[in-house]
Amino acid sequence: MNDVHGWLEAFDQALGSGDSEAIAALFLAEGFWRDHVAFGWTLATHEGGAAIAAFAADRALATGASGWKSEAPAGASEGYISFETALGRGKGYLRLVGDKALTLYTALVELKGFEEPLGTRRPSGMAGDPEGRGRSWKQLLGDETASYAAGKNPYVLVIGAGQSGLAIGARLRMLSVPCLLVDKYPRIGDQWRSRYDSLTLHDPVWYDHMPYVPYPAHWPVYSPKDKVGDWLEYYAGIMELPVWNSTECVRAAYDPARARWDVTLRRETEDGSREHVLHPYHLIMAVGNAGFAKMPQIPDQQDFKGTLRHSSAHPGGAEFSGKRVIVIGANNSAHDIAADLVIHGAEPVMIQRSSTHIVRQTTMTDVMLKPLYSQEAVDSGMTTERADMMVASVPLRLSEAGARATWNALQVSEAPFYESLTKAGFAIDFGEDGTGIAMNFLRTSSGYYLDVGACDMVIDGRIAVRSGLAIDRLVEDGLILSDGSHERADAIICATGFGTMAEWVSRLISPEVADQVGPCWGYGSGVRGDPGPWEGEIRNMWKPTAVPGLWFMGGNFALGRYYSRLLALQLKARYEGLPVEPYAA
Repeated sequence: MNDVHGWLEAFDQALGSGDSEAIAALFLAEGFWRDHVAFGWTLATHEGGAAIAAFAADRALATGASGWKSEAPAGASEGYISFETALGRGKGYLRLVGDKALTLYTALVELKGFEEPLGTRRPSGMAGDPEGRGRSWKQLLGDETASYAAGKNPYVLVIGAGQSGLAIGARLRMLSVPCLLVDKYPRIGDQWRSRYDSLTLHDPVWYDHMPYVPYPAHWPVYSPKDKVGDWLEYYAGIMELPVWNSTECVRAAYDPARARWDVTLRRETEDGSREHVLHPYHLIMAVGNAGFAKMPQIPDQQDFKGTLRHSSAHPGGAEFSGKRVIVIGANNSAHDIAADLVIHGAEPVMIQRSSTHIVRQTTMTDVMLKPLYSQEAVDSGMTTERADMMVASVPLRLSEAGARATWNALQVSEAPFYESLTKAGFAIDFGEDGTGIAMNFLRTSSGYYLDVGACDMVIDGRIAVRSGLAIDRLVEDGLILSDGSHERADAIICATGFGTMAEWVSRLISPEVADQVGPCWGYGSGVRGDPGPWEGEIRNMWKPTAVPGLWFMGGNFALGRYYSRLLALQLKARYEGLPVEPYAA
């Protein structure tokens, strides 16, 4: 039993007997079983023998898992695995220490009888109009979208058609779940096109594919924001997604008696503005993993005679050539905006109110992502699906430990770079507990900058920095800092971030429902902005919430790509009336 194959055989026997203590005994005392939908119909990590035994007692026999296999070579202590359940097929990853499991990851990837129409199951394209009225493919597609305006109700309504909304829409489309996406912008991709001109994706192309349709081989490593917007528009067309643009959700309320939502939408069309009320069974909030722009209220700000705006309303630095511009904040947007100001001949001053975690672009691409998401990884046979599975297979507790070790080493190997920033007056940190960018993102989505060029400008002085100071008040020609110093400015850009996802729930549904759902994002790490208790999974994302039929879809491109399948499978199971009961510890 000292290899993957032997362990899986023993695990299969223990599952078949329903002996929860025998199942738990196959794990280290501090072992982990991370299950995504396959056994528990939710996303959960079970840590330690007692939690694993309780989970197994509830789900071992009921799941009907069998057919455990691995492609790992004989004698291997870890490897990818596959299995079947009574309802579906799953994949995962196993890591052993001796003859016991440190981590077992199980994820549902397919429902039996409801497989996606891919590969040999692809449609012929020759099917005619099912109603025999001679309509073309294009007409049928238009009829589907128009039917919702005529009174038909989607099974799932997705609020937001950015990358996360499109990802879940594509997954639902492949599973034949009736859905409609609505978005406030006139065109798909406009949420990217509307950002400041210098914005590019900070993650490399191999990390940012959408489901089913990867970027072509010539695509740049870091995509400009307008190129991203155009790609998302193409993607919606390729995946034949029903989308209402220029449409805002006005309000939504859940009717428990009918187990449906009442959602009022305001849609702008060529014929004017009109309200539609839809009654979906499920409502997905795909409005990003943040809330509304946080615009600080600074004393005497009415006295300032220059331009004052939030970064989300900043189109670019062209209008400020030759001007002195203060940027409040020191994370991703602040650095991007300041660098763009330099390029346009402005004089930026960054007000850094607290320390920032800086990650060099080369560190991200050549160290952190290279083994799984790089051209070298692709050339060695690593697929996006396998890379995503590998990342998901690591419980957050171990991710923290690995990230801490990585950043302990990087602080040494990249010490000259960080010393140069410190000498320039910039305050550095590596996360509150030394775990760096990945955990910062999963906890609060803030506090870091992935350096795509601005740090050199800070080091050589093209971007001035005032660090560790609060803003006392604004004056006619700038602001006064907490040390009494005066900073002159023709414009002030507030790169002060956004609120939480709960703000959307409060506005569109009610404050009471927002309280019922609780925090979205973070996992209870206990650091500032992510209070405990420990949950071990991202809170309320991609899984059932405390409110029936309310789901959240968000994250970066990689998270959206992977977790959209898990969310779609949960919804498909409900659509088909399969026995679905999320496990509650």
